[in-house]
Amino acid sequence: MTEVALRALSKSFGPTRAVDDLTADFVPGVTGFLGPNGAGKSTTLRVALGLVRPTGGQALVDGRPYVELARPLRTVGAVLESGACHPGRRGRDHLRLAARLGDIPERRVDEVLDQVGLTDAAGRRVGGYSLGMRQRLSLATALLGDPEVLVLDEPANGLDPAGMAWLRGLLRSLAAEGRTVVVSSHVLAELAQSVDRVVILGAGRLRFDGTMAELTAYGETLEAAFLRLTAPAAEVGA
Repeated sequence: MTEVALRALSKSFGPTRAVDDLTADFVPGVTGFLGPNGAGKSTTLRVALGLVRPTGGQALVDGRPYVELARPLRTVGAVLESGACHPGRRGRDHLRLAARLGDIPERRVDEVLDQVGLTDAAGRRVGGYSLGMRQRLSLATALLGDPEVLVLDEPANGLDPAGMAWLRGLLRSLAAEGRTVVVSSHVLAELAQSVDRVVILGAGRLRFDGTMAELTAYGETLEAAFLRLTAPAAEVGA
Protein backbone atom coordinates (compact mmCIF):
# COMPACT_ATOMS: atom_id res chain seq x y z
CA MET A 1 0.00 0.00 0.00
CA THR A 2 1.37 3.38 -1.07
CA GLU A 3 1.05 6.43 1.16
CA VAL A 4 1.86 10.13 0.80
CA ALA A 5 3.67 11.60 3.80
CA LEU A 6 4.13 15.30 4.50
CA ARG A 7 6.87 16.03 7.02
CA ALA A 8 7.31 19.56 8.42
CA LEU A 9 6.48 20.82 4.94
CA SER A 10 6.80 24.55 4.34
CA LYS A 11 6.63 26.72 1.26
CA SER A 12 7.09 30.46 1.02
CA PHE A 13 6.60 32.76 -1.94
CA GLY A 14 8.62 35.80 -1.02
CA PRO A 15 7.29 37.04 2.33
CA THR A 16 4.13 34.92 2.04
CA ARG A 17 4.11 31.62 3.92
CA ALA A 18 1.74 29.47 1.84
CA VAL A 19 2.36 26.23 3.77
CA ASP A 20 3.64 26.32 7.34
CA ASP A 21 5.27 23.29 9.01
CA LEU A 22 2.69 20.82 7.74
CA THR A 23 2.88 17.19 8.86
CA ALA A 24 0.14 14.81 7.73
CA ASP A 25 -0.34 11.43 6.09
CA PHE A 26 -2.55 10.44 3.17
CA VAL A 27 -3.22 6.72 3.57
CA PRO A 28 -5.22 4.12 1.59
CA GLY A 29 -8.86 5.14 1.32
CA VAL A 30 -10.36 8.50 0.36
CA THR A 31 -9.02 11.56 2.17
CA GLY A 32 -10.69 14.95 1.80
CA PHE A 33 -8.00 17.65 1.70
CA LEU A 34 -9.88 20.79 2.68
CA GLY A 35 -9.33 24.46 3.38
CA PRO A 36 -10.55 27.92 2.38
CA ASN A 37 -9.20 29.62 -0.72
CA GLY A 38 -5.56 30.50 -0.09
CA ALA A 39 -5.15 27.91 2.67
CA GLY A 40 -2.23 26.22 0.87
CA LYS A 41 -3.95 23.12 -0.53
CA SER A 42 -2.93 23.53 -4.17
CA THR A 43 0.61 24.47 -3.19
CA THR A 44 0.86 21.36 -1.01
CA LEU A 45 -0.36 19.11 -3.82
CA ARG A 46 2.06 20.67 -6.29
CA VAL A 47 4.94 20.10 -3.90
CA ALA A 48 3.87 16.47 -3.47
CA LEU A 49 3.85 16.06 -7.27
CA GLY A 50 7.30 17.58 -7.72
CA LEU A 51 5.98 20.69 -9.49
CA VAL A 52 7.04 23.10 -6.74
CA ARG A 53 10.17 22.89 -4.59
CA PRO A 54 9.49 23.18 -0.84
CA THR A 55 11.16 25.82 1.30
CA GLY A 56 11.52 23.28 4.09
CA GLY A 57 10.53 19.75 5.00
CA GLN A 58 9.52 16.94 2.64
CA ALA A 59 6.66 15.44 0.69
CA LEU A 60 7.20 11.70 0.16
CA VAL A 61 5.37 9.19 -2.02
CA ASP A 62 6.06 5.62 -0.99
CA GLY A 63 8.98 6.91 1.10
CA ARG A 64 10.68 9.04 -1.56
CA PRO A 65 10.20 12.40 -3.34
CA TYR A 66 8.07 12.24 -6.46
CA VAL A 67 11.02 13.12 -8.70
CA GLU A 68 12.82 9.95 -7.53
CA LEU A 69 9.98 7.57 -8.47
CA ALA A 70 11.11 5.12 -11.14
CA ARG A 71 7.74 5.08 -12.95
CA PRO A 72 5.83 8.07 -11.60
CA LEU A 73 2.70 7.76 -13.79
CA ARG A 74 2.25 4.17 -12.64
CA THR A 75 2.50 5.30 -9.01
CA VAL A 76 0.60 8.61 -8.95
CA GLY A 77 -2.21 9.90 -11.16
CA ALA A 78 -3.27 13.52 -10.80
CA VAL A 79 -6.02 15.90 -11.86
CA LEU A 80 -5.00 19.50 -11.25
CA GLU A 81 -6.65 21.33 -14.16
CA SER A 82 -9.54 20.14 -16.31
CA GLY A 83 -8.35 22.38 -19.16
CA ALA A 84 -4.94 20.77 -19.47
CA CYS A 85 -5.83 18.95 -22.74
CA HIS A 86 -5.17 20.56 -26.15
CA PRO A 87 -8.56 21.64 -27.58
CA GLY A 88 -7.65 20.59 -31.12
CA ARG A 89 -6.75 17.04 -30.18
CA ARG A 90 -9.29 14.22 -30.10
CA GLY A 91 -9.93 12.61 -26.71
CA ARG A 92 -8.53 9.22 -27.69
CA ASP A 93 -5.44 10.79 -29.28
CA HIS A 94 -4.77 12.80 -26.13
CA LEU A 95 -4.77 9.58 -24.11
CA ARG A 96 -2.63 7.74 -26.66
CA LEU A 97 0.02 10.46 -26.43
CA ALA A 98 -0.08 10.42 -22.63
CA ALA A 99 0.27 6.62 -22.65
CA ARG A 100 3.25 6.82 -25.00
CA LEU A 101 4.98 9.43 -22.85
CA GLY A 102 4.37 7.37 -19.72
CA ASP A 103 5.43 4.04 -21.25
CA ILE A 104 1.92 2.72 -20.62
CA PRO A 105 0.36 0.01 -22.84
CA GLU A 106 -2.00 1.52 -25.41
CA ARG A 107 -4.72 -0.98 -24.46
CA ARG A 108 -5.23 1.14 -21.34
CA VAL A 109 -6.63 3.96 -23.49
CA ASP A 110 -9.88 2.18 -24.28
CA GLU A 111 -10.07 0.78 -20.77
CA VAL A 112 -10.01 4.20 -19.12
CA LEU A 113 -12.32 5.74 -21.73
CA ASP A 114 -14.87 3.12 -20.77
CA GLN A 115 -14.16 3.64 -17.06
CA VAL A 116 -14.97 7.36 -17.24
CA GLY A 117 -17.86 7.02 -19.71
CA LEU A 118 -16.23 8.75 -22.70
CA THR A 119 -16.06 5.91 -25.22
CA ASP A 120 -18.69 7.46 -27.50
CA ALA A 121 -16.98 10.87 -27.41
CA ALA A 122 -13.42 9.61 -27.83
CA GLY A 123 -13.25 10.60 -31.51
CA ARG A 124 -14.37 14.18 -30.91
CA ARG A 125 -12.03 17.12 -30.46
CA VAL A 126 -11.56 18.22 -26.87
CA GLY A 127 -12.48 21.81 -27.76
CA GLY A 128 -16.04 20.59 -28.31
CA TYR A 129 -16.27 18.87 -24.94
CA SER A 130 -18.34 20.28 -22.10
CA LEU A 131 -16.54 21.16 -18.86
CA GLY A 132 -17.78 17.92 -17.32
CA MET A 133 -16.46 15.90 -20.28
CA ARG A 134 -13.06 17.59 -20.04
CA GLN A 135 -13.04 16.71 -16.35
CA ARG A 136 -13.74 13.06 -17.20
CA LEU A 137 -10.90 13.12 -19.74
CA SER A 138 -8.55 14.48 -17.08
CA LEU A 139 -9.64 11.65 -14.78
CA ALA A 140 -9.02 9.15 -17.58
CA THR A 141 -5.51 10.55 -18.01
CA ALA A 142 -4.85 10.20 -14.28
CA LEU A 143 -6.05 6.58 -14.36
CA LEU A 144 -3.97 5.55 -17.40
CA GLY A 145 -1.07 4.12 -15.41
CA ASP A 146 -3.39 2.22 -13.04
CA PRO A 147 -1.73 4.17 -10.19
CA GLU A 148 -1.76 3.34 -6.50
CA VAL A 149 -2.22 7.03 -5.58
CA LEU A 150 -4.74 9.50 -7.05
CA VAL A 151 -4.42 13.23 -6.36
CA LEU A 152 -7.58 15.04 -7.47
CA ASP A 153 -8.06 18.81 -7.21
CA GLU A 154 -11.76 19.73 -7.59
CA PRO A 155 -12.63 16.56 -9.58
CA ALA A 156 -16.38 17.33 -9.47
CA ASN A 157 -15.93 20.64 -11.29
CA GLY A 158 -18.40 20.76 -14.18
CA LEU A 159 -20.12 17.47 -13.38
CA ASP A 160 -23.92 17.32 -13.27
CA PRO A 161 -25.72 15.47 -10.43
CA ALA A 162 -25.49 12.15 -12.28
CA GLY A 163 -21.80 12.76 -12.91
CA MET A 164 -21.20 13.54 -9.25
CA ALA A 165 -22.93 10.31 -8.23
CA TRP A 166 -20.74 8.47 -10.74
CA LEU A 167 -17.61 10.14 -9.33
CA ARG A 168 -18.62 9.16 -5.80
CA GLY A 169 -18.88 5.53 -6.89
CA LEU A 170 -15.52 5.73 -8.67
CA LEU A 171 -13.76 7.10 -5.59
CA ARG A 172 -15.23 4.40 -3.37
CA SER A 173 -14.29 1.64 -5.82
CA LEU A 174 -10.71 2.90 -5.99
CA ALA A 175 -10.54 2.99 -2.19
CA ALA A 176 -11.94 -0.55 -2.02
CA GLU A 177 -8.99 -1.67 -4.16
CA GLY A 178 -6.59 -0.34 -1.51
CA ARG A 179 -5.56 2.82 -3.33
CA THR A 180 -4.76 6.15 -1.72
CA VAL A 181 -7.13 8.83 -3.04
CA VAL A 182 -6.63 12.49 -2.09
CA VAL A 183 -9.51 14.81 -3.02
CA SER A 184 -9.40 18.57 -2.64
CA SER A 185 -12.85 20.11 -3.05
CA HIS A 186 -15.14 22.87 -1.84
CA VAL A 187 -18.27 20.74 -2.41
CA LEU A 188 -18.42 19.62 1.22
CA ALA A 189 -21.87 18.04 1.20
CA GLU A 190 -20.86 15.78 -1.68
CA LEU A 191 -17.44 15.03 -0.22
CA ALA A 192 -18.99 14.00 3.10
CA GLN A 193 -20.53 11.01 1.29
CA SER A 194 -17.19 9.79 -0.07
CA VAL A 195 -14.34 10.30 2.37
CA ASP A 196 -12.84 8.11 5.08
CA ARG A 197 -10.44 10.72 6.45
CA VAL A 198 -10.19 14.52 6.47
CA VAL A 199 -7.18 16.82 6.52
CA ILE A 200 -8.06 20.50 6.98
CA LEU A 201 -5.75 23.48 6.45
CA GLY A 202 -6.22 27.07 7.57
CA ALA A 203 -3.76 29.80 6.62
CA GLY A 204 -1.22 27.17 5.58
CA ARG A 205 -1.32 25.31 8.90
CA LEU A 206 -2.86 22.00 9.91
CA ARG A 207 -6.25 22.34 11.66
CA PHE A 208 -7.40 18.71 11.66
CA ASP A 209 -6.11 15.30 10.59
CA GLY A 210 -8.30 12.32 11.38
CA THR A 211 -11.21 10.17 10.36
CA MET A 212 -14.56 11.50 9.22
CA ALA A 213 -16.12 9.75 12.21
CA GLU A 214 -13.79 11.59 14.61
CA LEU A 215 -14.54 14.93 12.99
CA THR A 216 -18.31 14.51 13.20
CA ALA A 217 -18.43 12.57 16.49
CA TYR A 218 -20.33 15.32 18.32
CA GLY A 219 -23.10 15.71 15.77
CA GLU A 220 -21.49 18.36 13.58
CA THR A 221 -21.75 18.14 9.83
CA LEU A 222 -18.55 18.29 7.79
CA GLU A 223 -19.46 21.83 6.78
CA ALA A 224 -20.01 22.98 10.37
CA ALA A 225 -16.74 21.43 11.56
CA PHE A 226 -14.88 22.94 8.61
CA LEU A 227 -16.22 26.44 9.33
CA ARG A 228 -15.37 26.14 13.02
CA LEU A 229 -11.83 24.93 12.41
CA THR A 230 -11.01 27.50 9.72
CA ALA A 231 -12.67 30.55 11.27
CA PRO A 232 -10.34 33.55 11.81
CA ALA A 233 -10.72 33.14 15.61
CA ALA A 234 -9.49 29.54 15.34
CA GLU A 235 -6.50 30.70 13.32
CA VAL A 236 -5.60 33.36 15.87
CA GLY A 237 -5.83 30.87 18.71
CA ALA A 238 -3.92 28.11 16.95
